[in-house]
Amino acid sequence: MALTPKLQLRQSQSLVMTPQLMQAIKLLQLSSLDLAAYVDRELEQNPLLELHEGQQAVAEAPADAGAVDREAHESWAEPGEPESRSSMEARLDTDFGNVFPDDAPQSPDRPTAPASPEPGDWSGLGAGAAYSGEGADLEAYVAERTTLADHLERQLALAVTDSTERLIGAHLIDLIDPAGYLREPLETVAERLAAPLPAVERVLAVIQTFEPTGVGARSLQECLALQLRERDRFDPAMQALVDNLELAARRDYAALRRLCGVDDEDLSDMLGELRRLDPKPGHMFGAEIVQPVVPDVIVRAAPDGSWIVELVADSLPRVLVNQSYYAKVVKVAKNEVEKTFLTECLQTANWLTRSLEQRARTILKVATEIVRQQDGFLTHGVAHLRPLNLRMIADAIGMHESTVSRVTANKYIATPRGVFELKYFFTAAIANADGGDAHSAEAVRHRIRVMIDAESPDDVLSDDTIVKRLHDSGVEIARRTVAKYRESLRIPSSVQRRREKKGAAESV
Repeated sequence: MALTPKLQLRQSQSLVMTPQLMQAIKLLQLSSLDLAAYVDRELEQNPLLELHEGQQAVAEAPADAGAVDREAHESWAEPGEPESRSSMEARLDTDFGNVFPDDAPQSPDRPTAPASPEPGDWSGLGAGAAYSGEGADLEAYVAERTTLADHLERQLALAVTDSTERLIGAHLIDLIDPAGYLREPLETVAERLAAPLPAVERVLAVIQTFEPTGVGARSLQECLALQLRERDRFDPAMQALVDNLELAARRDYAALRRLCGVDDEDLSDMLGELRRLDPKPGHMFGAEIVQPVVPDVIVRAAPDGSWIVELVADSLPRVLVNQSYYAKVVKVAKNEVEKTFLTECLQTANWLTRSLEQRARTILKVATEIVRQQDGFLTHGVAHLRPLNLRMIADAIGMHESTVSRVTANKYIATPRGVFELKYFFTAAIANADGGDAHSAEAVRHRIRVMIDAESPDDVLSDDTIVKRLHDSGVEIARRTVAKYRESLRIPSSVQRRREKKGAAESV
C-alpha cells in the first residue's frame, strides 16, 4: 500500500475558551464584594463605562426610574465644555457657597478673612468660622486603630535599651499572632537570628511583662499563669489546676480535687477565677472589622402561600455604556491605533453589561429552583430539609453542574429563617429504613442535636442509643456516622456529657 499525500476536508465542532468566555465564567463565581471591586477596576480602565448614579434613587422611587435616568443623561456636560457654576446652581436649585465655602463669592458687606492667622492669634476665628486656607483633612480626625504589634513596640522602646535586644524583641513581636501567642519555638528564632538562646529567652521574658497581661505566651497554660502571677494568685494549688486544664474541660472534679489538694468550695472558687481570665489577650487590640454578610437573593412569603424570590438590588452593580461619548470621540480619532482602542473599549463595555445581566438571571434561576426544592425547610424548619445535589438543580433548569456550582459559590440567600449560603441547601442523602424518601444529612444532624439537648443527667444517650432511636424514626444510619455528626456539632461523648451534667447539677 503506497503512502501518498492527500487533502481532506473535515467538519467538527469544538468549544474554544476565548478570553471573554473565561472572564464570564470568572464573573459568575465572584461574590458581591469581589464583583464590586472588579467593576470598579473596569470603570477605571474603560472610558466608555460609567456607574449608574441613579441606582439608589431608582431603588427608592421605582416610578420615577425613567425620569431619573433621563436627568442623569441630560446632566452630562459636553466634552471640553465644563458647566458653569451659575448654571449648576440654577439647575440644582441650591447655593454652592454652603458646600464650597472657599469658592463662594465674597459679598460686599462681608469681611474677607485673612489668608492665614497669625501664630497664637485665634481671636478672628469664632465658633463656626471656616479657615480660608487649605481645606481641612478629614482623615486627620479619624481615630487611629492601634494594633497589638504597635502597642508592644512602644513598650519595647521604653523597656529595652540594648540595640541587639531591641532587634530580637522586634522580631519576637512580629511572630506574635493576633491572639497574643508566640507559636514559633525559641530555638528556631535563635537560629534564624544567630543569637544566643538565653538572650532570646531573656527578651521574651521582658515582653511577657507588657500589657495586655499574658501576651507572648507559648501555650494557654503559660498565658493563664502570667495573668495569675500578676494577681499574686499562682500558688501550688492553682499551678496544679493550670497544668491539668484538660481535666477541667472534662469536668473531672474528683481528679482535680485530688491533684490540687483542695475541697469542693476551694475548687469552685479556683475555677471561677480561671473563667475570669482572658485566654486571648491580644484580641483587644486591632481587632479586624467583621464584614456583614450581604445576601444576593431574598425570599419572602407571598399572600397565596408561595414564595417570592428576588435579587437584592444593592448587591448588583449597574453600569452604563456611554454610546454618545463614543460617537463623539471616534470622529476625532487621529489614527487607527486610537480607533482600535475605542472599538475594544466599546466591545468590553458591551460584554460587561451583558455578562452582568446574564449573571443576575442565572443566580435568580438557580435560587428559585433551590427554593422550590426546599419548600419544606422554609415552611417547617431544618427537620424538613431535603437531600439535594447539583445535578438535580442542573437538570431542572437545563444548565451544567459546573455552572450551578459557580453560581452557588460565595452567594447568600436571605430567608424568613435566616441568611444562608446557597451551598447550605446541598446535603447528602441518608437512606430511609422503611424504603421511603431519603433524609437530608443536615436534618439528621438537627435530630441528633435535639435528642442530646433533651437528655437528662440520669439518662445520657450513647451513640448506639441514638442509632436505635433514629432507626425507629425511619433513618438508616451507622454508628460511626452518628459519631462523626456529633463531633462536627462539637458535642462531647456520652461519658463527658454525663460528667458535665452531674457536675452542673451538684454545683447548683
